[in-house]
Amino acid sequence: MSVFPSPRYLTDEQGNRTAVVLDIEDYETVLDELEELEAIRAYDEAKASDSERITFEQAVQELEKEREEQRP
Repeated sequence: MSVFPSPRYLTDEQGNRTAVVLDIEDYETVLDELEELEAIRAYDEAKASDSERITFEQAVQELEKEREEQRP
């Protein structure tokens, strides 16, 4: 993932950081990386599990359904 050269923060009245402002390209990169990590975690969990095996296509469908349910 790329390094953000100058992150921008929103602060409250006391100067405490309360939020980060990202360019849309950086935001989309972060989302892509999180989705990749989610897929890796799901693979690792499935590999360690003794549960029933499913096809790759079924796994993709289940992951897509979960993502859609989590998005606002």
